[in-house]
Amino acid sequence: MAGNRNPGRWLTRILAAIGLVVVLVTVTPVDAWWAHAYSGPIEQPAGDVLIVLSAANDDQRLVSFSSYWRARYALMAWQSGGFKTIVISGGNGPGMVNFLVAEGVPRQDIVAEWQSHSTRENGINTARLIQGMPGKKVLLTSDFHMYRSIRVFRKLGIDITPMPIPDVLKQAQHWNARFPAFEILVTESAKIVYYRLRGWI
Repeated sequence: MAGNRNPGRWLTRILAAIGLVVVLVTVTPVDAWWAHAYSGPIEQPAGDVLIVLSAANDDQRLVSFSSYWRARYALMAWQSGGFKTIVISGGNGPGMVNFLVAEGVPRQDIVAEWQSHSTRENGINTARLIQGMPGKKVLLTSDFHMYRSIRVFRKLGIDITPMPIPDVLKQAQHWNARFPAFEILVTESAKIVYYRLRGWI
């Protein structure tokens, strides 16, 4: 009899633990704390070359939520007047380029590659694109993604300054978006562990 009760008891405990996590994520600022830990200070440094990473789930015609915010902040950085070139890396299509051009960024001032399908590939392919480009390089990506991406670029020998933009931090402002943001952070944490094991960061 005791053996028959154990599976039910363990299932109850697991469901209770899941419920507790959902409640904690929903009612506490754990997402914001975690995102800040990965982003560092949210600042807008000046520079000459702005490198923007697109999100992995873009398609040929549309940009994802993360890519949209990266493009919006890239536009604001461009409008500040300091940058001479925008380099876009990653994704499967020209969605971010089209957005920036539609908002007034001259197409000849944008350099893009759409072959990268990982953060490491972003770094490798961007290194080729910016070879010979003079001036200070600034990397723009989402708050949760900055910790891993800045380390990938620096590991590849690229001297770069971070410009994290609020992404998960925006989602964390709304209680019904906090658990999806939490899932993003958990996934990113797993990727950080993988990249460390591979020696890429």
